[in-house]
Amino acid sequence: MFPRLRSGLSAVLIVLACLLAPCGTLAGWAAYGLADTGRYVAATAPLAGDPDVREAVAEPLGAGVVDQVAAGPGPVTGAVRSFVRDAARSFTRTEAFREGWVAANRTVHRAVLRALRDDAAAGRPVTVDLAPVTERVRDRLVRDNVPFARRIPVRHTEVTVVPARDADRLRKGYHVLDVAVFWLPLAAVAFAVAGILLAACRRRAVTAAGFGTALGGALLGLAVLLGRRLTVTDLPGPVDGPAAGAVYDALTETLRTAAWLLVALGLTVALTSWLTGRYGRVRAPRRRTPAQPPTPEPAPPEPPRTRL
Repeated sequence: MFPRLRSGLSAVLIVLACLLAPCGTLAGWAAYGLADTGRYVAATAPLAGDPDVREAVAEPLGAGVVDQVAAGPGPVTGAVRSFVRDAARSFTRTEAFREGWVAANRTVHRAVLRALRDDAAAGRPVTVDLAPVTERVRDRLVRDNVPFARRIPVRHTEVTVVPARDADRLRKGYHVLDVAVFWLPLAAVAFAVAGILLAACRRRAVTAAGFGTALGGALLGLAVLLGRRLTVTDLPGPVDGPAAGAVYDALTETLRTAAWLLVALGLTVALTSWLTGRYGRVRAPRRRTPAQPPTPEPAPPEPPRTRL
């Protein structure tokens, strides 16, 4: 009964370790990838050259300029709208747009992190002032000798990035993430080690833990693909479709790599353990049975004696 109890407890611990491994990887990606401004900006900076992202930015940018023109005294004709749209698309191909894109992402990310880490900001939306971004874009256009670039106004306007209700939910999740990023990987390693030590056959336990880790990495990769489909489908507005997919792929590239690393690590451990055990059994010398002493042959019968 005791060996069965050990085997059952070992199996439970190994299963828990294999389940916690992808969860810990996900928490680590969120904490050190999404929640780090430098890594976030490095991941999103190349998107300024993505055609789908440029088109998604050019549409609202051109619409905003048209609205500003419509507020003036003169009418807005179709030719003016077409000219503004073409000008907006041309602007997204310039170095000024790339600098503005990076500056806007850095500003928004810092504002969101500041709000998530500040408990006193509960009940308030996350807002940013894009005046520094506008000023940076204007200075770049001036350096490029763009006509009338110096006349671009720089107004301090607070733009809501995250509504108050969503910000409160994100703040609670961020606090949970702070705890999970430390304890989940530690618990996964502790459960795996305990399960292997309790196993009646430790080599088989190591093999099972390796295959379980690989399966967890595969499930994590599948979850990333499913999350992409749900995210792209649920996002309304101009970022819907290919642009949203490009942003999602850029942010989850590290997570996909981590999922493949889990698969590779698990399969390597499992196959190494299995092959080592199999090779050891083949090379194990056979036990020699002790030599039996030779059985003495019976003495030949004596010939009968004849009487004289």
